[in-house]
Amino acid sequence: MLTIQNLNIQYVTDEEGQKQAVIMSIEQFNQLLEDIHDLAVIAERREEPTISHQEVYEIVKSDGVLSD
Repeated sequence: MLTIQNLNIQYVTDEEGQKQAVIMSIEQFNQLLEDIHDLAVIAERREEPTISHQEVYEIVKSDGVLSD
């Protein structure tokens, strides 16, 4: 996950030195979009009931994904 500290961003400023825009690599921009999407999915699903690790294990095992 990207943080402000590891972004290599540049700012476009106006005549008074006020930040107006940001320049960043396309790779970093795409990663930020991906992170925002992940957070939106988490927010949308926060009211869904949870299941335990054991239940997930049993489901995966019964689907044949895991074997004994």
